[in-house]
Amino acid sequence: MPDKKNFMLRVDADMYKALEKWAADDFRSVNGQIEYLLHKALKDQGRLPKEPAKPNDKSK
Repeated sequence: MPDKKNFMLRVDADMYKALEKWAADDFRSVNGQIEYLLHKALKDQGRLPKEPAKPNDKSK
């Protein structure tokens, strides 16, 4: 599992309530929802580092 960094994030109360509801609807914690949204945004914008190519396992 990759290392995770901790940081403070301040959002207004209305935004937090909306995130909390959305997270509950998706069966996630608020932290998990924020992490999901950030990952999706980075992926959609092509800003995630490229993953190393996985070797093909043709032994099966």
